Amino acid sequence: MSRRLSWETEQMNVRSMPLEMLNNVLEFIRPAFVQAAALCLRDGPKGQEVLLVKTLQRENWITPKGWPMRNKPLCQAAAIEAWEEAGVKGAISAEPVGAFTYTKIKKSGLPVQCRPLVFRLDVSELRDTYPESNKRTRQWFSLSEAAEVVKPPELKALLQRLAEQSNQT
Repeated sequence: MSRRLSWETEQMNVRSMPLEMLNNVLEFIRPAFVQAAALCLRDGPKGQEVLLVKTLQRENWITPKGWPMRNKPLCQAAAIEAWEEAGVKGAISAEPVGAFTYTKIKKSGLPVQCRPLVFRLDVSELRDTYPESNKRTRQWFSLSEAAEVVKPPELKALLQRLAEQSNQT
């Protein structure tokens, strides 16, 4: 019996499952959890730049993001996440500029699908010391470079669209 259980556990290891397949499966199982994300922007020497952080588990580049917070609008939760994960503060938009979907593997191994709403944050302050500074890597990218390094297709498309718009101005 333990041999069979071991085989089933190996077959159901979601960490080894391709993310696209996992996203498709999860889409039919349950709706995505809403999250708040901050698109942290500044004017750099060669145009607009976006600040990305590495995820803790897979070390992928992503926007600062997190769960909704009690008694706070999503835009404010996004601004708080930007401070905690990336050490930035600034003016946050009240309305989202987009959204994307990704699969989060919880500590228990359970995959959950998340859909962060993305709020623009115009960075006015950048600190070296912030709550997750010892856990996270952060880096400024041009919008087109950021579109190349992020994995979620909808986030990639949002960054590409912003890159095209900034090239037209």
